[in-house]
Amino acid sequence: MSRTRGPNIREHGYAVTVRWAGNTGEGTAGYRSYSRDTEITAAGKPTMIVASADRTFVGDPERWNPEEMLVAALSQCHMLSYLALCALKGVVVTGYEDVARGTMEEGAGIAGHFTDVVLAPVVTVAEESMVPAATELHEDAHRACFIANSVNFPVRHTPEIRVRG
Repeated sequence: MSRTRGPNIREHGYAVTVRWAGNTGEGTAGYRSYSRDTEITAAGKPTMIVASADRTFVGDPERWNPEEMLVAALSQCHMLSYLALCALKGVVVTGYEDVARGTMEEGAGIAGHFTDVVLAPVVTVAEESMVPAATELHEDAHRACFIANSVNFPVRHTPEIRVRG
């Protein structure tokens, strides 16, 4: 959903359904009596994301957890912004893979919080002459990423640029 809210301001809404799938028969009768399993869907989307809490918080390690999804969202947003900028600037990207890592801290009596996310995209471009622009466009992509602009911790990137062949 998108709507205009005043001059030069547009709002975008995103709806997902997160359904708890972890009632093992007792509901939440005890901290360890239920599964943290969830299912994430969105209208018109073919694939359901099965999720849970992180293993540290009694979740299923074979399912996605919210922390991983936040890191994935930051990575995907950067990638999409980057690819768009490359297309506009004539940089031909032929491959892109990011092993993104996020760090969350928690302490006694305080809620956990992310301290940073580091994106490590390995980008393959078509020609050697494109390497300088391909490198510089990561800064622009970072500034353009809606999700990176919405979090209160640093999102850094350490790109590696390769030439096809």
